[in-house]
Amino acid sequence: MQKPSVVSVSEESLCIVCEQGVLARFRIVSGREYLRCSHCEGTIMAQKSWLAPNEERAVYDLHNNDSDDPGYRAFLEKLVSPMFDHIQSGALGLDFGCGPGPALAEMLREAGMNVVLYDPFFYPEQSALSHQYDFITCTEVVEHLHRPAEVFRQLDGLLKPGGWLGIMTCFQTCDDRFDNWHYRRDPTHVVFYREATLGLIAKRLGWTMSVPRKDVAIFHKSL
Repeated sequence: MQKPSVVSVSEESLCIVCEQGVLARFRIVSGREYLRCSHCEGTIMAQKSWLAPNEERAVYDLHNNDSDDPGYRAFLEKLVSPMFDHIQSGALGLDFGCGPGPALAEMLREAGMNVVLYDPFFYPEQSALSHQYDFITCTEVVEHLHRPAEVFRQLDGLLKPGGWLGIMTCFQTCDDRFDNWHYRRDPTHVVFYREATLGLIAKRLGWTMSVPRKDVAIFHKSL
């Protein structure tokens, strides 16, 4: 396993995930530099390697999120099913980072939920961020966040007391496989979370967390 080396103090020296740990150089892959947090164990693409907003949008435009695709629905079911253990028909939810084809919201609406859409590129309606919700879903979103600590605080404010947050992202596990990992190869993926990373975020915000399925985390905001 490659041992990280501490980088010099810079704008990236403080972890953007937990805002507590010091970042160290983890490795360079295909010309992109990755850093590792000493506190939360998150892996972060160095800012100099991020795509420009127009380049990022161009990648998202290639996504095929067809709500009628059975395979895509089965993929989303990994999050939808455990969320149904906690929310009831008529609940008000926010699909945060819904993307160009909000298939998840359609599945939730079919089950009787009321769902509001928000996405900074495709559904940038700021009024969606001025309410509180019974539940929030973030499917394949948190790995794209340039300021994850800020967004997690924002999500906490958007959740009603007693509300539920469902996140799906591929957990980073084996460092030896990182270079060839399909998730790393997506240039819009700038943050990679271990289960422990998400657990630390939950603790910091006063949430409880469960992992009902692989790559799925469910958070509960206390009353």
